[in-house]
Order: sequence, then structure tokens, then C-alpha cells
Amino acid sequence: MRADPAVQRRLLDLAEVDAELNRIDHRRRTLPELVEIVERENVERTKRDKVIAIETTLRDLNRDAIRQETEIEAVRAREERDRTLLKGNVSARQLVDLEHELGTLSRRQTALEDDLLELMERREAVEQDVAHAKSEHEAAEAALADVRKRRDEVFGDLEVSEIRRTKDRAQLVPVFPADLLALYDRIRKQKGIGAALLRARKCGACRLELDRNAIAHIRDTAPEEVVRCDECGAILVRTPESGL
Repeated sequence: MRADPAVQRRLLDLAEVDAELNRIDHRRRTLPELVEIVERENVERTKRDKVIAIETTLRDLNRDAIRQETEIEAVRAREERDRTLLKGNVSARQLVDLEHELGTLSRRQTALEDDLLELMERREAVEQDVAHAKSEHEAAEAALADVRKRRDEVFGDLEVSEIRRTKDRAQLVPVFPADLLALYDRIRKQKGIGAALLRARKCGACRLELDRNAIAHIRDTAPEEVVRCDECGAILVRTPESGL
């Protein structure tokens, strides 16, 4: 393949633009914030689940407390009814039965009230746990929002750079003959770098020094001939820096 030496040198500009685009893509995929977001999402999810679990416990305690209060009210109502009966005309047998039942109801009410007190104390402790868990969850949400914001800011900067470099590439592409550009793009897709400067007898793509036979061959090759590195296949662009 043949191409004007000046056009071949422009491949270095194209390679620089493509290298920058590769760096932008690599930065976008390997951004530290992406890993941090996953970690923060896991923390936020754990804190949220903790809030849900404690709130469930609190709802259970509230339900138990309501049931206990209802039972206490029923005992009180039964006690009130028995006391009303005592004021009426009752037989000795009924009197004994009512007094026995009142004693039983009194003990039952005391036990229920003690259980209710314990429930209330447990509920108060769980309410504090809920408040603490919600505070931790809010902190986790804030941390997650912060890292997402930082990610979006970096993505925004990368997008601006990508748009600019893509425009630069679009302006460079018409400079090259179709066959030369096709060769460059094929090598770039396969090897990562399509063209590089031959400097001081070293390939700028693979960084390896060419042997004397390769250098002799390149030295004897016409400037218009497109030459490639035997090691990595990149197009070698010759300039006075090449050491030929």
C-alpha cells in the first residue's frame, strides 16, 4: 500500500485522538465511583431492610398492646358487672361465687396490666431503635446520593471530552485514502493501536526495538510505501526521529 508521507504522518494525529477516546471509554468503565456505588447500594439496602424489620417488630408490639388493653377492658367490665350484682339481692352461694370471681378478676387484671407495662417498655425501646435505624438509613441514602452525583459529574466531563475528540476525528478522517483508513481501523480494532511513530528504531506501539534487518528493510523502502511493525502489526510512521 502506498500513501503520501505527509498523509502517513497525519495518522499520528488520528492515533492520538483514538488513544484519547480509548482512555475516555476506559475511564468511564473503570471509574472508582462505580465500585463505590455498588458498595453504597448494598449498605443502603441493608439499612433499609433493618428499618423494615424493626418497624415490623414495632407493629407487632402495637398490635399486642391493643389486644392486651382490650382484654383488660373486658376484665374491668366483668368486674364492674359483678360488683353491680353484689349490690343486689343475691343468695349466699352467689355471694361466694361472685367474691371468688372478683378475686380471680383482680389477679387477672394485675397480671394483664403488668404484661401491658412490659409491652409498653419494650415498645418504647423499639421506637428508639426505629429512630436510630431510620437515621442510619438516611445517612446511607445521603452517601449513596453523593457518590452518584460525583459519578454523574465525571460522566458529564467525559462526555464533553468524548464529543470534542469525536469531532476532531471526524475532521481528520477525510484526509486519508479509504484503503489506508480501512487498514488503520482494522489494525486498531485488532491490536488497540493502528499507527505509531518509529522513533530511535523503536515501535511507538509495542515499544520494542526493531532488529537491524527490519531497520534495513524500512530504510530501503520508499517513503510512499506503508510499512508495519513485524511484532505488533501497527503502521510505522517514519520521521527524522526514526533513526534510519
